[in-house]
Order: sequence, then structure tokens, then C-alpha cells
Amino acid sequence: MAAAILIPISFFLFVFATLYLFFTTRNKERMALIEKGAEASIFVQGRPRGAAAIWKVFILNLALVLMAVGLAIFIGSFMEYNLGVDGDVAYPGSIFLMAGIGLLVGFFLTKKRENKD
Repeated sequence: MAAAILIPISFFLFVFATLYLFFTTRNKERMALIEKGAEASIFVQGRPRGAAAIWKVFILNLALVLMAVGLAIFIGSFMEYNLGVDGDVAYPGSIFLMAGIGLLVGFFLTKKRENKD
């Protein structure tokens, strides 16, 4: 019972500590640069020419992975019922394989999109 409570609390504490450390360190670095007279424009990082928007890349990869996992479930079902492969092997194997293929296709589509822009 105690483990069921401690695991989520530990997870959220870890996430909070990581974010807190990131933002406080970033703030200290910026304050030190400002004190030395650095220009404020170094904090604004523009998107490099030709780079796709991060949300478009995320949506593309998420869509491809979800479609690949859906197709993998059908492939695993086909392998289990028609080819006699054990379901404990067919489903995870096909899901991991198709998810990897989906991410690889997403990588190449993102690369193609960046080269086009």
C-alpha cells in the first residue's frame, strides 16, 4: 500500500525538482550575462532558416506512430490467428517494429520538409 503512494509522489517530486533546477539555473545565467553587459538579443533564439516548427514535427511523428501501432495490432492479430504465432510474441514484436518504422518515416518526412522550406 505504501509503495502505491510513494511512487507517484516520488515521480512528481523528481519532475518538480528537475524543472526548478532548470529554470533557476537559466535565470542565474541570464542575470550574470546581464550584469556583465551582454546584449539581451542573445536570449531570443530565432528559428534557423528551413527548420520546421516543433509542433508540426511533433504532430507528424505522433500521428505516424499511432497509425503504425494501430496497423501493428492488426498485423499481430493476423499473425496469431492465421499463422499460429504466439500472441505474447506477435503483438509486442509487431508493435515495436511498426512504431520504429513510423518514427523512421517521420524522420525522413521532417528532413524532406526542412529541405523544401
